[in-house]
Amino acid sequence: MAKPVVFNNTVLRDGHQSLAATRMRTEQMLPALADLDALGFGALETWGGATIDAGLRFLGEFPFDRLDRIKEGTPNTPHMMLLRGQNIVQYANFPDDVVEAFVERSAAHGMDIFRVFDALNDPRNLQAAVRAVKKAGKHAQGTICYTTSPVHTVEKFIEMGLELEKIGCDSICIKDMAGLIPPHRASLIVAGLKKNVKIPVWIHTHETAGLGGATYLAAIEAGVDAVDCSITPFANGTAQPDTVRMLALLEDHPRKPDYDLKRLTKLREHFTKVYGELSDFTQHKNEVVDSDALIYQVPGGMLSNFRNQLKEQKMEDRFEEVFAEIPRVREALGWIPLVTPTSQIVGVQAMLNVKFGRWKNFSPQAMDIALGYYGQTPAPVDPEVQKLAAEKAKKEPITERPADLLEPRMDKLREDLKKEGLPTDDEHCVIYAMFPQELKKYYAAKNAPKSSTVAMPSAPTQQPAPAPQPAAAPQAATAPASAAHGASKWKKMHLNINGQQLEATVEEVH
Repeated sequence: MAKPVVFNNTVLRDGHQSLAATRMRTEQMLPALADLDALGFGALETWGGATIDAGLRFLGEFPFDRLDRIKEGTPNTPHMMLLRGQNIVQYANFPDDVVEAFVERSAAHGMDIFRVFDALNDPRNLQAAVRAVKKAGKHAQGTICYTTSPVHTVEKFIEMGLELEKIGCDSICIKDMAGLIPPHRASLIVAGLKKNVKIPVWIHTHETAGLGGATYLAAIEAGVDAVDCSITPFANGTAQPDTVRMLALLEDHPRKPDYDLKRLTKLREHFTKVYGELSDFTQHKNEVVDSDALIYQVPGGMLSNFRNQLKEQKMEDRFEEVFAEIPRVREALGWIPLVTPTSQIVGVQAMLNVKFGRWKNFSPQAMDIALGYYGQTPAPVDPEVQKLAAEKAKKEPITERPADLLEPRMDKLREDLKKEGLPTDDEHCVIYAMFPQELKKYYAAKNAPKSSTVAMPSAPTQQPAPAPQPAAAPQAATAPASAAHGASKWKKMHLNINGQQLEATVEEVH
């Protein structure tokens, strides 16, 4: 009898990262935890990706506090996170001791499954993280970033799966970050991996181009062990296929799993309310199938963000030129996949090439890719481009693992935190390594006086609501003797601003 496929759930991480700019607060998650835990998902994705940055930068939440609270509410389901290998959850390489400390502390706070990936698919950039996960007694999942190019063949992906098993991974995930993998190709890769490796194979995709549900169905037919789903309205579009939808697609299939539809309906009702609360960060174009993703072969999030960037540069009329340049940049840089941070680096370089002439303005990050400082590229870098990068950057190409050039940093981080008057435990060290300014702002806001005086606007503004910032007490304002807009008086109010209770003196306008 066929074994049912396992569903993981991404609503607490990738679901709101993909559709609501990673702005779901922990308080908005808590009411859903009991039902999520009771459903029996293979794993709940609760951390990693952009959630650590966004929580600290915009929501005034210390990252490990969120993990603690969610773990407390979902003790029966394994927790999963997305880890960018040597980048951890940032965009640059970090020394091994920082990677190891981050993994050890994450495991201590309840993380069970670490999905480790590298933007270049360079297994060397996964080794330190995988070793640390295994040392912590947790599940190390090696990741194959799916992309398309002349060098990214079914056979090459299978070869990478064998390499991931060799370095000690407990399972393999095919990560299709742009939602581009066609069903038949997914079937071929899954079947090839299942035939050649002894560890489980999972698949993760997005519904950006409308292929997600069909791709999962083909992968399930080919024997994949688990798939990632979310919960509407934090599902479909640029997020993962909806759980109820996937159950319907598998109706009468021998591998259909059994998940409680009543609980799923209850969760949909809760998250629909939350989706409405996050309306400042949602866009209809992210909720629907975007065939442009198939044409340009880039992640859906990159498409929407890049249109805005081009507009800011007054280059919106050159959209086609810029996106035609992307594959040229990818080829010159060794056909690198497009996933954080390489998608941003390639996109910026394509824009620079169109605006200033090809390689006339060479971004430092693109130069580092060309010179090997991000790792080994899937194909050789164009020799002329590499030579130009070396001349402009004034440094030579490298072939060793980039992190081998980095000095241990934990002791220095602890010293820096002590000088700043901040906690010096490993949790704060690893967060400070990646987001020093954001951590300092977080504590400045946290330690600010709770009582303050603010002036309310005389009339509602028509501007869109700003992105939430780390909780901070408003600066004191002096009450004016008179006001041009009419009589006013001042009174004290108790406000809840970004989760902090503040006493404020406000102007009441008549």
